[in-house]
Amino acid sequence: MSWFLLALIAPFLYALTNQIDKALLEKYFKVSGVGTLIIFSGVLSVLALPVIYFFEPTVFSIGTKEMFLMLFVGVLNLTLLWAYLIALKDDEASIIVVFYQLVPVFAFILGYYILGETITKLQALAMAVIIFGTTLIAFEINDENNFRLKRKTVFFMLIASSLWALESVIFKYVALEENVLRSLFWHNLALVGAGLLVFTFIPKYRHHFLESIKVNSKGIFSINIVNEIIYMLANAIYAYAYMLAPIALVLLTNSFQPIFVFAIGVFMTLYFPHILSEKIEAKHLWQKGIALIITGIGTYLLLGF
Repeated sequence: MSWFLLALIAPFLYALTNQIDKALLEKYFKVSGVGTLIIFSGVLSVLALPVIYFFEPTVFSIGTKEMFLMLFVGVLNLTLLWAYLIALKDDEASIIVVFYQLVPVFAFILGYYILGETITKLQALAMAVIIFGTTLIAFEINDENNFRLKRKTVFFMLIASSLWALESVIFKYVALEENVLRSLFWHNLALVGAGLLVFTFIPKYRHHFLESIKVNSKGIFSINIVNEIIYMLANAIYAYAYMLAPIALVLLTNSFQPIFVFAIGVFMTLYFPHILSEKIEAKHLWQKGIALIITGIGTYLLLGF
């Protein structure tokens, strides 16, 4: 299944960015993290523009409607990044990304109405199993072993997941009319514009961004640049995978992202705890492990079709 092998690369790259984001928020941008990373993510998207133009010089031949749709997708992307960072600031990356398993559900609904895509009952069952796995991780186990719903995490990750699904569906709609590279060009151009607007019109985030530049070293910002390049590469890989299979099925490969994030988190906690650490007590490992197993079962059902 070629689309699956291609799409599987993206969750691993996203997992790397998730843990890098968490490390940056905790160690270097603790106060100014959300605003700083949003502006960086937007403005650094300019790096993709000349590369895309080199391979596709006809990027400016895109239709007017498609152009505005892709600009809208760029705004959606930055908005979902904001919601994701708000949630990530107060929770672990291995928990946050599990909520992204809801993306295929939103994508299925949107793909059905916008793209006319269909899905079988068994595929719907696989999605339901994955949703169940995400529900388990929505509760926090405190020191008294009581369960508490993580309302803030759930709220912001529902926003991020629904926006990811919406932008994916719109992207595929435009890419089918134009092509992937043209669509990616205008997507990244919109991110640049949105980042500049945030810098210009949100004083709090602008102040945080400028303060971070003064305080942090060039090495830290180099890490952030590499992080954004990895993120853009993952987006490009998913963009091509969208053309090969229904949106909901491609996005279901995100089921592997929590596994990658969890593995990276445990590795860093054991060997580089000064950089990144996660809760690896038995009760937390059981909760995460069961959620990941259930999510994996859903993916197994999907791949059996």
